[in-house]
Amino acid sequence: MAKNRSPLLIIFITVFIDLIGFGIVIPVLPLYAQKFGASETTVGLLLAVYSMMQFIFAPILGKISDRVGRRPVLLVSLIGTSIGFLIMGLAGTLWLLFVARIIDGITGANISTAQAYIADVTPPEDRAKSMGLIGAAFGLGFIFGPFIGGVLSKVSLGAPFYFAALLAAANAIALYFLLPESLSAENRHLAAGRASIQQVFKESGNWQLGAVFATYFFATVAFAMLTATFSLFTSKKFNLDEAHNGYIFASQGVIGVIIQGGLLGRLVKLFGEKTLTIVGTALLALGMFTMPVSDSLKSVLMACAAIAIGNSFVTPVLNGLASKYVNAAWQGRVLGALQSAASLARIIGPALGGWLLMSDASRQVARYGITPFWVSGAIMIIAFILALTLRSNVTTVAEVPARQEG
Repeated sequence: MAKNRSPLLIIFITVFIDLIGFGIVIPVLPLYAQKFGASETTVGLLLAVYSMMQFIFAPILGKISDRVGRRPVLLVSLIGTSIGFLIMGLAGTLWLLFVARIIDGITGANISTAQAYIADVTPPEDRAKSMGLIGAAFGLGFIFGPFIGGVLSKVSLGAPFYFAALLAAANAIALYFLLPESLSAENRHLAAGRASIQQVFKESGNWQLGAVFATYFFATVAFAMLTATFSLFTSKKFNLDEAHNGYIFASQGVIGVIIQGGLLGRLVKLFGEKTLTIVGTALLALGMFTMPVSDSLKSVLMACAAIAIGNSFVTPVLNGLASKYVNAAWQGRVLGALQSAASLARIIGPALGGWLLMSDASRQVARYGITPFWVSGAIMIIAFILALTLRSNVTTVAEVPARQEG
């Protein structure tokens, strides 16, 4: 590989293409599933099984990557993603759609491995900034993916899945030729010692890593509750259709790209990880409390902006902190466990949000959405309190052996 080619750029492109494939599914899969006779409940299960597989397999892939390296795990997972999308496009029955979603969920759990790669090649002081690349890739994927899916669905409902399969296959080929291994043989040997996640927590100082996990989990539950109920809320209160809600979601992606892809590194150097996490959780809580009592679309958009900025602070910074609390040999399993916690939150959040919104349905329109959004805000207050307990300056566990040898 050419020395002037940044592995971070390759990882960014890898995750971006991966997320385009994920985004392509959003506008197409529910209609595609109904073609095979799926009910609304079955469509919900089809969407939920993806997160369930990520919940199970994110820590497993992360742990495997600690032992065999990041590159082979990323390569195999991209091949699996391509196969999953191909099965989805070729599916002639509903059960094959479930098989495809299960495969895609398992292989889509590779985000933690990509994060571990970033942690391997990035110095601790730049960790949060580099983790922001993942968030920027998410934002761009959610901007372009649904758009591509909508356009290709006019060709056929299977066409978006064939395109996503082709993208993932091309991604795997590019990764094979361009991406070097980031984890040293020494750290792979250390990871083979089979340290449990409980031992990793103990080595990291228990509470600090636990506080990161808890903050991340609660923030993800609250954010997932909001995203699951937002379109229903705006449709009933402001008569917004799918296209207008799509524009709002795309604007959130743009804000995420600007902050995580460009500004985050400078903000971390100016204010530190703890301050950004506190401000981020506070903005998320503020946006969620003000959203359902907004009297105009302008105030809704302001609440959305606060939520997008807050989420752009919280997610990459907490991923960066988690990676700094543990030895380099354990990055994969810790970041995998963190993504597993986030996947569990994405299962709980929509289910809880939908149930709470249903409880508002029989009330006046003016009150519609208050219960799920205010519960989300209360959950963010818990995350805010946890953020206050984080340490401002973190000495990474990975640095300690190097200093001792010196």
